[in-house]
Amino acid sequence: MSAARRKTSLPPLPGLPARTGKRRPDRIADEIRQEVAALLVAKVQDPRVAKVTILRATVTPDLSQARLYYSVFDEAAAAEAAKGLASAKGFIRSSLAKNLALRVVPALIFEHDRSLAEQEKLERIFQEIKAGEEE
Repeated sequence: MSAARRKTSLPPLPGLPARTGKRRPDRIADEIRQEVAALLVAKVQDPRVAKVTILRATVTPDLSQARLYYSVFDEAAAAEAAKGLASAKGFIRSSLAKNLALRVVPALIFEHDRSLAEQEKLERIFQEIKAGEEE
């Protein structure tokens, strides 16, 4: 690799913030997650999404799709929450277009994140094992 093509880490210019090193898709995913979470609380009137929490978001490198992972307080209502999110998807995307400075708003894909339920299940199993050992 020639010296001209080698990337060097320069100190930030005085008065300007230092670069955080985050890639643009990661920054946009964070913005989308925050904005969608705020929209679900303040603007979306559908009671099916009242107990939905947006946990994380990922965006494809070309910014064409955003995958939003959510959990539901009551796991029994997960199917209804998925239907509510699907019906609110157009409203959420149009609100993102108004509130974010993006040329093209990514297509939204909502995925139910079951990791919290799995974690609780494992904790219960460990508690049962621990209680069995103490007896």
